Parts: sequence; C-alpha cells; structure tokens
Amino acid sequence: MKNVLVLGGTGFVGREVCEQLHRLGWHTTVPTRRASNASDVQHLPRVTVREADVHDEAQLTALLRGHDAVVNLVAILHGSEAAFEHTHVALPAKLARACAASGVRQVVHISALGVALDAPSRYQRSKARGEAVLREAAHSSQLSLSLLRPSVIFGAEDRFLNLFAQLQAVFPVVPLAGARARFQPVWVVDVARAVVACLQDEHRPSAGEVDVFECAGPQVFTLADLVRLAGRYGSQERPVFALPLALGRLQALVMELLPGPPLMSRDNLDAMSQDNVASGQHPGLSALGIQPAALEPVAATYLGQQGGRSRLLALRRGAGRR
Repeated sequence: MKNVLVLGGTGFVGREVCEQLHRLGWHTTVPTRRASNASDVQHLPRVTVREADVHDEAQLTALLRGHDAVVNLVAILHGSEAAFEHTHVALPAKLARACAASGVRQVVHISALGVALDAPSRYQRSKARGEAVLREAAHSSQLSLSLLRPSVIFGAEDRFLNLFAQLQAVFPVVPLAGARARFQPVWVVDVARAVVACLQDEHRPSAGEVDVFECAGPQVFTLADLVRLAGRYGSQERPVFALPLALGRLQALVMELLPGPPLMSRDNLDAMSQDNVASGQHPGLSALGIQPAALEPVAATYLGQQGGRSRLLALRRGAGRR
C-alpha cells in the first residue's frame, strides 16, 4: 500500500486517478485551495482532502512528508507567458526542491505530446521547460521520474468533444480554425491507468532515471473529423466551415477578449500548427500493459446526454477549473 500526493486531483484527469488509486487500496492526499472544489473525490474513504496552496513551497514540502510518491497534474491551457511559467515551470521546480526536502523519491508528471523548447506555442514550450527542470532534479537528486505525454484527452466530463457537441446544438454552422490539425485522442481512463501503472514497482524507473511514455489512442483524427463526430453523437451534426489562417487567428483573438476562459486562443492555434500525434520515439501505453480504447464507442455513451445553451455556458464557466 502506498501514500500518494496528487496535485490537480480535483480536475478531469485527477478525479479518475483518485478513483483508480482508491480501488487499489492506496491512500491519496488531494490538496486544493477550497475543500468545496474536491466534492467529487472527498467521498472516497481513502482520499484525504487538504486545503493548501501548492504554489507555496513551504506548504508543498509539508504536504509531501509521509508520502511515497507524488503525481503532478496541474496545468493550464490558456494564459500569458507569465501564467504558463508560473504553472508549468515554477511549480515543477518547487516540487523538485520539496521532494528533496521531504524525502519523496518518486514523481509522475503529466506533460503533453509535441513539447519542445522550440515548439510553436507558449503552452508547449513551457511544458518542455517544466520537463527539463524535473529531469535535472531526477539526475541530481536521484528521483524516479515518469513523464506522460498525452494527446487531447476525452471522456464523459471533457471540455473538448462535449464543447463541440454543444456548439452544434446552438449554432447552425461551425466556423473552425485549425480544421486540418491532427490529433490522436486518448481516453481519460487510459491516462489514469498509465499514471497508476507508473506508480507501481513494475514500471518505476530506477533512482536518477527518467521514463517517457506517449499516451495516445489507436486512431488519428483531424479537428474537423472530431467536430463532426461530436455533432453526430451529440445533438446534431452541423456543417463545418474551415477558416483560413488569418480569419482563424481573428476568431481566436475575439474569443480571448470575451469574458471568462477562452474556448480557443491564438496560442492553441499555434500548437495546432503541428500534428498532436505519437512520434514513436518513446514507448506508448502498450508498454504499460494498457490497450488504449477507441474514441467512438466511448464518445457515443456520453455525447448528447445534456443539451441546450445552458450546458454550453456551464462548460465555458468551468473551463478554468481543470
């Protein structure tokens, strides 16, 4: 039995990770700024919710004490350069120092496909810098580090396919930037299984070593394909109008200026300028004993369950609480 600290345990992937660790009989601690944010996991008997600010290094060090491993799922999809640096680089740096101070020697970190220091988007570049910080700590402090790089993640509570389904419930046509961008969507349950597998001794890297796994589903889709699929299994499939790059960037700019977290940003478009598919340079889910689920059979079970403009607005309001 292990004690695992899960940063980001109240989010889309984090909730599934907590469920799976609970079923294994492991104890999990989930820090959150407000306990009310953890209502989806605090009913699990082996999950302890702690109110804390994980960006405060002293609090983070105190949280880590008594745990065997830590999982970092904290991420943002939109924001300024400073916001990406704060979340994707500074937090991993604090986590590395806190692990050294508290004696925790195993880290599982969720990154993303396509990360590189010269990648086209701020999101991808910041994720790459966060990986670099943890790699350096692994080598210098003898951490066992597992890096998981998922493509876009789908599941019953996603804000990806659900969003496109709800857009088509409201609008007669979908003007779409980045329509030809290619993705290899992966089920949230499979990503959580990968996290759990990395925590187990069978797949744990040796001290000072780093393992990288690409988490991708069995199929590749264009963004336009995914929008049409969401409409087909959701309320209604609408025509998709692929926007030229200039119009797409204008659309993204307008969305950035609207109140609340944007549904699309110019940085998202920059990321979509390269394919979000497995490179084959690192092992995939099969190396962890996981046969990834196909998208359509899963998506068909949850898309279109709730319709209308109110659901779209709810998704938008919740977009900042991943």
